[in-house]
Amino acid sequence: MTKLNKVLSLLLLAIIVVSCGKDKEANFTLKGSVKGLKKGVVYLQKNGDSTSIIDLDSIVIAGQPEFTLQTNLDEPILLYLKLFKNDGEEHYIPFFADKGVTEISTTLKNFNFDAKITGSKQQKLLENYLKIISQFNNQNLELIEANFIAQKTQDSILVDSLNRQSERLIKRKYSYTIQFALNNKDSEIAPYLALYEIPAANPIYIDSIYNGLTNTVKNSIYGKKLDEVIANRKSEE
Repeated sequence: MTKLNKVLSLLLLAIIVVSCGKDKEANFTLKGSVKGLKKGVVYLQKNGDSTSIIDLDSIVIAGQPEFTLQTNLDEPILLYLKLFKNDGEEHYIPFFADKGVTEISTTLKNFNFDAKITGSKQQKLLENYLKIISQFNNQNLELIEANFIAQKTQDSILVDSLNRQSERLIKRKYSYTIQFALNNKDSEIAPYLALYEIPAANPIYIDSIYNGLTNTVKNSIYGKKLDEVIANRKSEE
């Protein structure tokens, strides 16, 4: 065997070893498909510290609409499927991931809105929650539109009435979120909702959500963050 062949053999062996090591570490796989996508880059991402975003995996799309992204997860966490298609905009699909396989199929035209996600039980719970929240959001848009028209016609009585309806709607939305979190105390969804959906809720309810969590969920990434938020609040009181 020549010296060059020996070097090539060692390089090939190193690549195989690295590849095998990566496969062992990857306990999460995202199988994706974007109908109509011919060229672009897709990323698997997660939140980092503060406002930073961390790339976990990526792949260049060159003609094929299907792709596979992988990473290693220690626990259930919210991830993002990001599409970069050189149009000056960034397109994201958030989803709750856990060890195993998640499948996302969508379209290039409506990347976010057409997304169909099959995967973790946390994702299923999140979808159930968002389905009801979307109804609240639609009602809120209707109230905003009605309020705009009432202000143009200077109907102060109607404006006051619509403002009261809007306030009641916000309370109902908060109440639903609180109850949903309380009812799912054994899921990471509960502290996640408390942190990012109702951070301005009455501290009594936030405390109730945290205190009701199972020990496993309290020790999750979102359980620990919620505990920290509560601790910081109490230290400032």
